[in-house]
Parts: sequence; C-alpha cells; structure tokens
Amino acid sequence: MLIFTNRGTAGKDYAALAEALDRLAGTRISTNIRFGDGYEQYDTFGLIDAATIRRKHGLDGRLVWCEVKLSDWVFDAIRAKAVLTLHPDYFRLRKPLERRLYELARKHCGSQPEWTCSVSLLHKKSGSRSALKKFRYLLRETAKGNHLPDYRLHYDDGADKVRFVNRNTMPGDGRNPPAWIETLHLDPDIYEAAREAAPGWDPYQLEAEWKRWLSEGEKTLPRKPDLAFIAFCARFYEKRGSPA
Repeated sequence: MLIFTNRGTAGKDYAALAEALDRLAGTRISTNIRFGDGYEQYDTFGLIDAATIRRKHGLDGRLVWCEVKLSDWVFDAIRAKAVLTLHPDYFRLRKPLERRLYELARKHCGSQPEWTCSVSLLHKKSGSRSALKKFRYLLRETAKGNHLPDYRLHYDDGADKVRFVNRNTMPGDGRNPPAWIETLHLDPDIYEAAREAAPGWDPYQLEAEWKRWLSEGEKTLPRKPDLAFIAFCARFYEKRGSPA
C-alpha cells in the first residue's frame, strides 16, 4: 500500500499512514438532495468507518496488514462507478498543488478534449493559500515541467487563463487490455530519458502508445519496463521522426 502510493517504508511512514487514516475517519461530508415531490433529504457520512493496522513489535516494526472499512456511501459510489479514477502516477506527483491541479482537471476536463479556466477561479477551486501572484508563478512552473498525468497544462499569461488539454492516455477505447497493464509503473525519472530518446514527443503520449502496443497480440509483461519503454521511444522516433 505504501509503495503503490509512492511512500517510504520507514517507521515515520507507518506513523504518517496512521495519521492519514485518523484524518479520513474524522472527515465528514454533509449533503442535501431535493426531490420533485417537494421533499428534501439530508445525509451526513464519513469517508471511512474503521481502520486497522497490524505491525510487529521491536525495531523491525514492519506492517503485517492494513484493513480499511469504507463507509456505505463511498462503497456504493464505487460500485456504481460514480467516482473518478486516478492515473497511478498521481501518487508520484511531489507537490500538493500538482496533485490538486490534476484532481481539478480530472473532474472538470475528464475525457473532453480540453478545459479552460481563469486563473482567479482556479485559485479558488484549488483552495491554495498562496497569494494570487505566487499562484501564477507556480502555474507557470507546472506548465514548464509538463508532467501532469493525463493532461497537459497551458498557461496563457495575456488572458490570465489556464487550459488543460487531454493527452488521450485514459482507458476507454472499448478494448480489454491484459490485467498486468494496470500494474505496469515507470520510474518518474524515466520520462526525461524518454524526451531524449524521442525529441519533441510528449513522453506521456509515448507511454500511452507503448501500453496500447503491449495490449495487442500475445505480448507479456517486460522484465525491465523502464528499459523496454525507452527502447520503444527510440524505435518510435526512428519511424516517425519529430512531431509535425
């Protein structure tokens, strides 16, 4: 669980996990729904109902298992597919603002080609405590880095707007890729090497092409995914050259 969410496995990380579960257990959501018959329903619920962490005593202190019981509302929402999925690399984003920007793009842009928002409105939606001037600077830096999963961020200085462009890397094309595709994660630093192997190409787009290629035929999970991905990028660039 810690490795999947890109956390460490030291003692402090186990303590942080327990603190995170405490915060989730204490988080309450209240909502009201109006019906056409003149009635209104009010619901209040938590995100999780309970959590248990079992660890060994002593210096080892390793995690044996972790059990989280979701609230009925959350479980029903997941079962009804009424929640948004996240790209696995979401957990590799190091800055809180990057994570929040991805969440907003996932919600408002979704599978649409793009979504545009004014910087002032995005500032409010993000909940950032930074001054608007500082927020603009952070947006520019995020746009330069260009490593948000699923979406490319463009900052329009003149119009003071931000545009999220769909990279078309999300599943949903009707095919059923092999189950191991979902477990295939690349090292965060490999994307820079991908840029060098295929100059001018978006590394996340290349990753989507690579996984699409792996899904075809009788291909199996690469023993060294990072090296296999870079080799694919080199072949891709050799065949297609720089993007038009």
